[in-house]
Amino acid sequence: MPSADDVDALAQILDRATLDVRPVPKLTGTTPLSLDDAYAVQRAGIGLRRLRGDDLVGMKMGLTSRAKMQQMGVQVPIYGHLTRRMILDDGGTVQRSAHIHPRVEPEIAFLLGRDLEGPVTPAQALLAVDGVCCALELIDSRYENFQFTLPDVVADNGSSSRFVLGSVVRPRDFDTGNLGMVMTKNGALAECGSSAAIYDHPARSLAALANQLAPLGERLRAGAIVMTGGATAAIALAAGDHVRVDVQGLGSAEFFVA
Repeated sequence: MPSADDVDALAQILDRATLDVRPVPKLTGTTPLSLDDAYAVQRAGIGLRRLRGDDLVGMKMGLTSRAKMQQMGVQVPIYGHLTRRMILDDGGTVQRSAHIHPRVEPEIAFLLGRDLEGPVTPAQALLAVDGVCCALELIDSRYENFQFTLPDVVADNGSSSRFVLGSVVRPRDFDTGNLGMVMTKNGALAECGSSAAIYDHPARSLAALANQLAPLGERLRAGAIVMTGGATAAIALAAGDHVRVDVQGLGSAEFFVA
């Protein structure tokens, strides 16, 4: 088990990799990490961002598809944190040079209107939701050759980098459980799928997050953004790309890469 100093040192390695846009070897290549250890590194890394004035705005879920869960050998999804500087305006532009090996995936995001504390069912979790929107998450693992173990990706905040939210829709207008989702790159179809691929239902992903936080004495706060996980495989990005997602009943979200 790594010491508190070791956890801080590992967090600083990933933080510096992000700031310098320079990949590093996976942490587990030299330091054995349990999932609890990895989450400690993740939280220490978020603490470094907060010291720079980058406030928390929400959380994200990862490994929410059945295929990814089986591939990584997990029974429940993993989670990470969202900060204010990760927000990219709908239609905005990101710099390819600011990322190591960026990829993007389409998601459903919830906006919480009140605190949410587990244990809860998916139906109970939805009662805390004040808005829902389509979203794009730009992921960018800080590891060399995009190779990592489960603890590595957890320590790296689920590979999260930036995210875009579309227009907000009130959640009780329709069920988010099986919405068609189409992601295009430069006007051509890149991926298509259903929101049902997000842990069977985005609300189930939201409830799972609240239930994972509960044993830690934590809750999701009113006003939080929750990214529920990718609905399709992620696609690689290059300078000059334009990515857009269209979601049944939710509209669209997009961004450009310069």
